[in-house]
Amino acid sequence: MSPSVSPGNQARTSGAALVPGDVPVERIRNFSIISHVDHGKSTLSDRILELTGAVDPRLMREQYLDSMDIERERGITIKAQNVRVVHRGYVLHLIDTPGHVDFGYEVSRSLAACEGAVLLVDASQGIQAQTLANCYQAIEHDLEIVPVLNKIDLPAADPKRCAKEIEQVLGIPTTDILEISAKTGQGVAALLDAVVERVPPPKGDRTAPLRALIFDSAYDQYRGVVSSVRVVDGVLDERSRLRFVQAGAVHDVEELGVRTPEPLRSSRLGPGEVGYLVAGIKDVGEARSGETVTDAAAPAAEPLAGYRDPKPMVFCGLYPIDGDELPDLRDALDKLKLNDASFTYEPESSHALGFGFRCGFLGLLHMEIIRERLEREFDLSLIATAPSVEYRAHLSDGNVVEVDNPTDLPDPSRLDHIDEPMLRATVLTPAEYTGTVMDLCQSRRGEMQRMEYLSPERVEFVYTIPLAEVVVDFFDQLKSRTKGYASLDYEPAGYATANLVRVDMLINHEPVDAFSTIVHRSQADAYGRRMVDKLRELIPRQLFDVPIQAAIGGRVVARETVRARRKDVLAKCYGGDITRKRKLIERQKEGKKRMKNIGRVEVPQEAFISALRLDD
Repeated sequence: MSPSVSPGNQARTSGAALVPGDVPVERIRNFSIISHVDHGKSTLSDRILELTGAVDPRLMREQYLDSMDIERERGITIKAQNVRVVHRGYVLHLIDTPGHVDFGYEVSRSLAACEGAVLLVDASQGIQAQTLANCYQAIEHDLEIVPVLNKIDLPAADPKRCAKEIEQVLGIPTTDILEISAKTGQGVAALLDAVVERVPPPKGDRTAPLRALIFDSAYDQYRGVVSSVRVVDGVLDERSRLRFVQAGAVHDVEELGVRTPEPLRSSRLGPGEVGYLVAGIKDVGEARSGETVTDAAAPAAEPLAGYRDPKPMVFCGLYPIDGDELPDLRDALDKLKLNDASFTYEPESSHALGFGFRCGFLGLLHMEIIRERLEREFDLSLIATAPSVEYRAHLSDGNVVEVDNPTDLPDPSRLDHIDEPMLRATVLTPAEYTGTVMDLCQSRRGEMQRMEYLSPERVEFVYTIPLAEVVVDFFDQLKSRTKGYASLDYEPAGYATANLVRVDMLINHEPVDAFSTIVHRSQADAYGRRMVDKLRELIPRQLFDVPIQAAIGGRVVARETVRARRKDVLAKCYGGDITRKRKLIERQKEGKKRMKNIGRVEVPQEAFISALRLDD
């Protein structure tokens, strides 16, 4: 009697002939999983790994493809991960993507390496803002979309309502929508069958000159740069000598392979295949995302299209607490830039904080993650200044200056007006929170563009709203006011003129550039009062009074004083003439006045860290 064969073993035996490099393109399917945050992408990836027998059941764990500790702790995907599995004689290259709006660039890069996308929708929540954004991105890349309703095992699931919503909003017939439970595994095998049937095989010419696209890279201290590549034309061989077209560098292949999800070494990769490449690259600038790799001896005539550089939306300064760590911070930013091409940095200096870097990010969560990765992975201690956005200052002589650091804002006497970046924000919310959401958006200077009922229970709002009002705590406020049910997506919507001013913080009449910020004139007084109160608690008492002021230009809008620490000079005077006591007190006053003239207030590092905390 023949032994029983598990689905995993069956997949292995049926795919025994599918050796990397020799797979015919019609047997390959490249697809990614896209959805809103927390709709089950990583769980579905886990079930696919189990079903195809890619991971030993004893080694299986939740969020298997999420390799960073920070991803596991927060329960979110930050980096897109790729894995090769075999299903019924077909090679499937699966890319698990992030869902949060701040990591949309990771999604767009992943989609460029695919021919299809599994669009995952939570059957209890229906379409959310990021579902739409990611779906439209996939349509832009001309991908085949496989719509799937997940979490049908939940008591609150309503697949029929959600399927109608998908048909109404995205125009996908309800008959094409699959129903699965990534948690229990129900319907996952049928989903893989649908991927094989619906997603087209990659196009590629095995005989053409080699062209491969690097869509992600990471730095390994022992092996140098490890790149994720998608071969478009030709064959990538481990004996090849490669030319990196944009960098103009030439390197020999040291190691080639596929992720299954553990690295599996291979002698070559054919057209349509996705794998990893190690070429002994130590200079991180030579293998950036979007780079085209070709054969040095017989190069391709045309490089691949690559990627558009993302435009940072939020800026902040990153400074090492210990100034000696500046070179380490520069190296860390170089290596992280390789792994995450969506942030930018350039050197800057501050009177208060010394030397550091001005960094640009796609959003506030992105900024938090980068800072946390720098502290964890590279063991750095950092101070981040208050986040700001990029303004356009129009001068009275007709010139335009782009300002991402409040201290660079020109003098008010030279300014004609300031333009601030705007967003087109889409909010999806249950109908009962309509008033709450409108109140929040209007309090943040938002203007409603559209309001539409997707169903009797769900409303879609589209607002034009200043970026500066969104980046700090808009998302948190939206979630708390709607009990977590609303969702948000946004995209740039140009610039608009606004009545903006710079609020400077003066400590002992000296401006401290790290605390400066640009705010709307209507909110300037409240911001100044809040910062003054906070700094009064944080700055230690000196031997003289220390005034803390918030000023707009030459006008002080808020003031507090840190009272002097007093020494009791009358302690030795027991009884006696009153004039002697007066003389001692006057002498103390003179000393304090002289000390105030020459005394400099040292602001402790803890005060900077506490005053610039994002969550306050």
